[in-house]
Amino acid sequence: MSTTASTPLGSGFARLWTAAIASNLADGLGRTAVPLIATTLTHDPALIAGVSAVTFLPWLLFGIPAGMLLDRVDRRIAMAVANSLRFAVAALLAVLITTDSLTIWLLYACVLAFGLGETVFDNATTTVVPALVGRDQLDRANGRMQSAEITIQNFIATPIAGFLFAVAIALPIWLTGAGFLVAGLLALTIPVAAAHAHRAGHASHEEEERPSLSAVVRFLWDYRFLRWMIVLTSLTASALAFAQGSVVLLLLQTFDVPAALIGVVTAAIGVGALVGALVSSRFVARFGRGQVMFWAILVSGVGILGVGVTSNVAVAIGAYAIGAFGVAVWNVPWGALRQAVIPGAMLGRALGIVRTIGWGMTPIATVLGGFVARIDLRLPFVIGGGLVVVLTLIASRLILSATAQAPAAEPVPEGQPS
Repeated sequence: MSTTASTPLGSGFARLWTAAIASNLADGLGRTAVPLIATTLTHDPALIAGVSAVTFLPWLLFGIPAGMLLDRVDRRIAMAVANSLRFAVAALLAVLITTDSLTIWLLYACVLAFGLGETVFDNATTTVVPALVGRDQLDRANGRMQSAEITIQNFIATPIAGFLFAVAIALPIWLTGAGFLVAGLLALTIPVAAAHAHRAGHASHEEEERPSLSAVVRFLWDYRFLRWMIVLTSLTASALAFAQGSVVLLLLQTFDVPAALIGVVTAAIGVGALVGALVSSRFVARFGRGQVMFWAILVSGVGILGVGVTSNVAVAIGAYAIGAFGVAVWNVPWGALRQAVIPGAMLGRALGIVRTIGWGMTPIATVLGGFVARIDLRLPFVIGGGLVVVLTLIASRLILSATAQAPAAEPVPEGQPS
């Protein structure tokens, strides 16, 4: 086992991690409160699913521009400005609720604005990590980031949001805004060198030396493993989004979970995700990326499928937790692999493209799942989970080849095995 397992990740990473924790607290409060707010405005599963769809829409509209921006500016400033925008939107939403002026369409607009800030803040968080830790520490650093996200959002923010919502609808939104503001200020403490690492060596003739957007696209296209993995993750993400768009109504109406306990149920599901994030890097070290990624995504599909085939709330929550475990285990090696093989000078734009493609179909899939939920709220889980299982089996050879993608791997020419 590598000695890097016990090597500290450094104070710079700790500062980024702290900023991410504050932002995750705000995200968790908002993502629990907003769907609950939507249920006070409409009971239509399609419109409720639309809230989730709008959450992902900014990645389709602004994912690539956000990546281009982050390859050109101080990423600390970008994170601070993005979260200041989200703070302002949260304040506006709270005022609309307090004055009884909110409609489902205004809620959509606020969620869209939240998402625009998210494309910058989350992309910046991911692109800064490789400048703060060594390549052989990426799996552990990503596991630390994801476990913090899951812990804060599922075990602290979401239960609190559910109870606060029961007290006053606007209360969790005010706290969401405060969390975003604090996270933006904390982002300014990230080491300057890390925030500018992508610009090192580009002080002069910067535009000539920086890879163009078309060069980034060519890199992703020519790297056959990345190209097909992007396709696979796009399809599986869409299937999972199709399943989960109306989950709040499923819990409220099918399983009769009280609104105040939605956050508690989410926390229970989050146990699986937290365990997955904590053990993923250890699994990778022992079994290799390919094996871990294959079984992780297969387990996630089986878990989501299980939610749709049971009428028992305890079984459904357990199956959902298993699905969350699989997704969390997958995210760590997949995120680390992208950071390792994509050059730092193009990482912001490359991740913007990956996320635009990966999440670009998600809004459509989410809305479609909402319409299917009008038939039966469990049916989207059956279809979405089943699709993930089928896609994983079809792409098993591709996923297992992830082990062969060395940290310093170069693009694989066409016609050669990846």
